[in-house]
Amino acid sequence: MATVAAKREISSAGNDELSREAKRPKADDKNGEEGGNESEWENVLSTFTASSVLSDSAREKIMFVHGKMADHDAVVVLEKTPIREDTLAELFRGSKLRLELRNDIYSSYRLQAPPHLNEIKTTVVCPATEKHVKKYKRQESFLVEETGEDYRSITLPYIQEQSLSLQWVYNILEKKAEADKIVHDDADPEVGFVLLPDLKWDQKQVDDLYLIAIVRQKDIKSLRDLSSEHLPLLQNVFQRGKEAILQRYNLPASKLRVYLHYQPSYYHLHVHFTKLGYDAPGCGVERAHLLSDVIQNLQTDPQFYKSRTLHFPLRADDGLLRRFKEAGRL
Repeated sequence: MATVAAKREISSAGNDELSREAKRPKADDKNGEEGGNESEWENVLSTFTASSVLSDSAREKIMFVHGKMADHDAVVVLEKTPIREDTLAELFRGSKLRLELRNDIYSSYRLQAPPHLNEIKTTVVCPATEKHVKKYKRQESFLVEETGEDYRSITLPYIQEQSLSLQWVYNILEKKAEADKIVHDDADPEVGFVLLPDLKWDQKQVDDLYLIAIVRQKDIKSLRDLSSEHLPLLQNVFQRGKEAILQRYNLPASKLRVYLHYQPSYYHLHVHFTKLGYDAPGCGVERAHLLSDVIQNLQTDPQFYKSRTLHFPLRADDGLLRRFKEAGRL
């Protein structure tokens, strides 16, 4: 049995706005329009100077680095991409190996793969705000219990005070950005949505499939705003989203996890579609709510999420956590 550790090169992804839990591409002068030829390589990181590692995970093979780029604060996310089955023959044929250990039937090597099989998925957030930096910094988390009244008196006022732009969301809905990535587009203003890959998915294999459905209605912030009047929208996203994924990726509904986050990473209603078995960020029970359960709850009680006590994790330096502490709720 051989254990392989591979060296990687960097593939960069341009400037980004605050993400779908990571970040969407950000434009400086073109209102979201994506520029450049995707087939061209460029060293966007040549001016980046790292100052600190915000967090990293050996298990997930990802690192978040804070630094400066052209006098702007920036966060660079480096993530090793999965090994693809369809490249195995070329990987074995074109790689160089250096023996590290041999014991009976076991051998361990360092493997240096061909450059094009050796990429690192890279996301650049620039200029990065203090909120971006805090988002990726390793810190302790606390589980918060939020009643319906807590939402109205603590959480909602806090959300309304925040100034994070949703322009990148509107750029997607208006096809000013990422139009070529759209998997399904329902233009109906009431039940319509746009389905496209999340930036965390490199789209090279379905094992870590991750898509986001962004609804067209602009007045639904999160789970808390949902009532039975939104059932046609939720059912349309659930059904049409699954059908589109089956058609495009040949992945049946029985292999999908479809859910909403609470708290979400941005306050415009969106639904996550990930492959069952993929340990996607935020898919744990303390944050993810299955869309099928949400639909059933609203069918049983039209105002279910207006009054339901919800639990969710908050990081130690989150401003919302501070508000809960000040209100004596933690």
